[in-house]
Amino acid sequence: MYTIKEIYKTIQGEGAQAGRTAIFVRFAGCNLWSGKEKHRESAVCKFCDTDFVGTNGVNGGTYSAKDLLLKLNELWAELESKLIVFTGGEPMLQLDRQLIQECKNNDFETAIETNGTIPIDFDIDWVCISPKHGSKLVVKHGNELKVVFPQEGQDLDHFWIWSLIICIFSPWMALKAKKIQGRPFSIAWRTLGGNLAFSNTN
Repeated sequence: MYTIKEIYKTIQGEGAQAGRTAIFVRFAGCNLWSGKEKHRESAVCKFCDTDFVGTNGVNGGTYSAKDLLLKLNELWAELESKLIVFTGGEPMLQLDRQLIQECKNNDFETAIETNGTIPIDFDIDWVCISPKHGSKLVVKHGNELKVVFPQEGQDLDHFWIWSLIICIFSPWMALKAKKIQGRPFSIAWRTLGGNLAFSNTN
């Protein structure tokens, strides 16, 4: 069973998938913050502004894989190019091979927004990693890197060698040069949703 904060259909507003219609499934729970203000100062991720606690959001609840797919198909209706984005909290606390396979059986393209601290050992079509300084990263291969920059004490150097298609820095970096921490970058995309996107030229 999966504990879901909310499920809703919208237009993806950021990243390489911006502009696409998608259903977002927000899992309850995170391993870098409890979601409670009394724990914020001791959390690894102190700047999170997402409500991922409980199941009281739109279409929230506890679902089996089959019941969740019934809900997703109901929300998607007759549109084509079916995209589902698993987010959180941290979706990898709950997301598993069974649910991904059910999505594929129902012709959904799958995407995940993860902090990268839990291994992904099954096939997801689009992996967006959003690392938080102070956490141990184990997922270093994917499609998209989305970094809140700057984070105190964060060094971007170790990200350059990752196998990723696109790198996004959000929301405090101003575009002043084609270098970040002395590294050459070329603009490969466009500014969307307050984010700046680059491809690594190395």
